[in-house]
Amino acid sequence: MLAELRGLNEECGVFGIWGHEDAAQISYYGLHALQHRGQEGAGIVTKNGKGLHVVKGEGLVNDVFSGDALKGLTGRAAIGQVRYTTEEGRGAENVQPLVFRSMTGSLAIAHNGNLVNAKDLKESLEKQGSIFQTTSDTEVLAHLIKRSSSGSLTQRDRVKKALSMLKGAFAFVVLTEEGLLVAQDPNGLRPLSLGKLGDAWVVASETCAFDLIGAETIRSVEPGELVVINDKGMHSDRFAEPADRAICSMEYVYFSRPDSDIDGINIHMARKRCGKQLAREVNIEADVVTGVPDSSISAAIGFSEESGIPYELGLIKNRYVGRTFIQPTQAMRERGVKMKLSPVHQVVEGKRVVMVDDSIVRGTTSKRIVNMLREAGAKEVHVVIAAPPLVNPCFYGVDISTDSELIATGRSVDEVREMIGADSLTFLSAEGMLKAIGRPSDMKNCGQCLACFTGEYPTEIYADTVLPHEKEIGR
Repeated sequence: MLAELRGLNEECGVFGIWGHEDAAQISYYGLHALQHRGQEGAGIVTKNGKGLHVVKGEGLVNDVFSGDALKGLTGRAAIGQVRYTTEEGRGAENVQPLVFRSMTGSLAIAHNGNLVNAKDLKESLEKQGSIFQTTSDTEVLAHLIKRSSSGSLTQRDRVKKALSMLKGAFAFVVLTEEGLLVAQDPNGLRPLSLGKLGDAWVVASETCAFDLIGAETIRSVEPGELVVINDKGMHSDRFAEPADRAICSMEYVYFSRPDSDIDGINIHMARKRCGKQLAREVNIEADVVTGVPDSSISAAIGFSEESGIPYELGLIKNRYVGRTFIQPTQAMRERGVKMKLSPVHQVVEGKRVVMVDDSIVRGTTSKRIVNMLREAGAKEVHVVIAAPPLVNPCFYGVDISTDSELIATGRSVDEVREMIGADSLTFLSAEGMLKAIGRPSDMKNCGQCLACFTGEYPTEIYADTVLPHEKEIGR
């Protein structure tokens, strides 16, 4: 939750289904389960016969699909998306899925991630006559597919050829008149899973969506894999050889819901183990442990169990305040802190408090919460972070600021501690995080992207790559 107030945001969640008579309704519930991945826009596209039908708009899932909005979405196949956007990427034209119609057939695309070579591809396509209608990276794939439509290539081969030209992080769901196509980038940076609901196939950014709709989780989509689903069943193909597996570490730390699994690892249990490992790495004498709701609660429970310091609800989240954090400005984030969080005075008054959080980005919100606990009577406030320091920007679809705005960049832990006003500050080591999650300790071959902690990016970063907070990402 704290990361939401600071401006640390996953870019979106995608969902798809093929072969169910209530495809639109199932997609609606699936997007509800993924709402935490994006609150600024939502959309669903269905296939009925040879036609694609779309309803989308800005706002939460409930806002977009209020009243009779779902009634016009008929058919046995659908894709959908919930999205987060930056200031520059707002506008109904950027809400996904994007629908493209032509004489040779229609398709709809929803995307999670960020293409690091998007600018180069757009410049090349524009020189060939392409005209872009949005500021979204997603539109690049549609143009590439169309450009490769000449000759005798099958639809699957056209999509494979287009996907092979993309660099960066992407999890795509593509709905055509012939089938549902699902693709994962060669490093597997963004989460994407396959499931079954009766005879229907489903795909979602997180397995929590499967739980809500009653689907069975089958497996993760593999890096470099293209899954083709149609009335003949599910077929696995490959558009690229898998590179080193590098799932985003922040999925385990913050983004994913605690009831989701990634690569067979439950998020709640992984965060709880991170809290336990953190307690092994630091020795703090305190009276109470509290977590910053919601993503830090699991780690706080683990820290309490391992340290023996009692866990209490020292901070309460107000769940009925308007979603002020969706405004990606620092001023709005700061105003939202006191609206979102309240200290429990009787829990913290006169106590030495351990405050567990998932990460620190700019540090302004951490400082406000530390001050809030002190104003409530806390005698000491010890901040422990269940992840290493964030010191590098992300180029793969996470709205992490430039390194100059990250409080931990170029500063010692003690300097950061002083800036946020804590009595002590401890970060979980990278090795400890990997151990807790259940990954190999070799940071170059651990199966996770650690770039925001180490600066070692799993793909080439183009010199003119635009950072996530500077443009519309992967939509």
